[in-house]
Amino acid sequence: MNTGAEPRPAAAGQVPTHWYNVIADLAGYVPEERKPAQQHGRPGLRPQLPLSIYRQSVSDEPYIEIPAEIRAQYERWRPTPLVRARRLEKFLGTPARIYYKYEAASPSGSHKLNSAIAQAYYYKKAGIRELVTGTGAGQWGTALAMACTAYDMECTVYMVRCSYEQKPQRRVMMELNGARVMPSPSVTTEAGRSILADDPDCAGSLSVASSEAHEYANDGDGVRYSAGSGDNHVLLHQTVIGQEALAQLRELGEYPDTVVAALGAGSNFAGLAMPFHRDAVATGRRTRLVAVEPKSCPKLTRGVYTWDHHDALGNTPMSKMYTLGHRFIPSPIHAGGLRYHGAAPVISWMYHEGLIDAVAYGQSEVFEAGVTFARAEQVIPAPESAHAIRHVIDRAVRARETGTAETILFNLSGHGLMDLGSYEKYLKGLMDDDSAAEADVERALSALSETAMR
Repeated sequence: MNTGAEPRPAAAGQVPTHWYNVIADLAGYVPEERKPAQQHGRPGLRPQLPLSIYRQSVSDEPYIEIPAEIRAQYERWRPTPLVRARRLEKFLGTPARIYYKYEAASPSGSHKLNSAIAQAYYYKKAGIRELVTGTGAGQWGTALAMACTAYDMECTVYMVRCSYEQKPQRRVMMELNGARVMPSPSVTTEAGRSILADDPDCAGSLSVASSEAHEYANDGDGVRYSAGSGDNHVLLHQTVIGQEALAQLRELGEYPDTVVAALGAGSNFAGLAMPFHRDAVATGRRTRLVAVEPKSCPKLTRGVYTWDHHDALGNTPMSKMYTLGHRFIPSPIHAGGLRYHGAAPVISWMYHEGLIDAVAYGQSEVFEAGVTFARAEQVIPAPESAHAIRHVIDRAVRARETGTAETILFNLSGHGLMDLGSYEKYLKGLMDDDSAAEADVERALSALSETAMR
């Protein structure tokens, strides 16, 4: 792993040569974990990361060189376009200048391929023959299936049940790329069977899918678990997004006052925002970094900053994070990629220290923003990306009311072409409100409080 001083910034038309490691610029942050006790009579989890990725996850170097083979893969679609949303600006009548990074330009249709390609590369070099993962909306599962195909590896995906049923096309995309896809919770693992025994109608969650995937990886020969978001190395791999955006804006003579991205566990947000944090540290030029989450799973805006597991059964090591509790099953909203109980430890620490901001929106207002954007820009955003768009529109309207010429950058992390069924429900007035979801959150917070008291 080559590390070192800051490389020369990439030109607007070039793929960055290094990933940016935000840990290097967080004085006081320590990437530590607690080991769990043995759970459910099963032995502890064996290490999942190859040494190359583990070193990335704990490195305190600011930049880590991207291997030439990975850069060659990236160059199939990177740099992704930076687009000015002029028609949206005109529709809103705002003096704000709105730009978005169009990560839907990747072969998988989202930003997730940035880390999937890198992980498949390192696992293959370590002699692993199969990767297994959990996926929410299916964007990560799709990306990992494609990356495994590129490196002649097998792929198994546990897809959150509500998304498996809402987005069958995502399952087909994964299967087209050779993956084996199962709805989670499933009957193929002890974890899945135990959860179904308690709740046969369980809609699933990313933490449940993670429990199943970890069990599968632990029991298989030559199989390892691959994380799609939250882990330090995943956030690292995504920083090509923000580095490119900096170069593209620099060429235009622009700089954002506000950087916005949706947040599930953190890869989307970190990928765009972290390089701007680096720029602030290096130059003193500040910009507001805003993570947008759903009201149905508001880990930053309403969660508790404490030690928690990453999976539903508590088999994974504990990390310090903002969480709603690893047993929390969010409401089955249509932004499946944001239905994760906790925020990445690095992002949680930054939020706790006041380095980033967070807001939360309800499902209907998010889809309203997605429809507004689609009609103005003729680009259909994924429901996850529509969370960021909701906040962008709110800021742009505020700029109109105050006469402030704010520059706003957001991450359009994926297209919504696999989410037309969800948009149809919204257009027909059939989308559920957030009352049930908010009740679920209240119960989760109450359970966390009771645990803390014990």
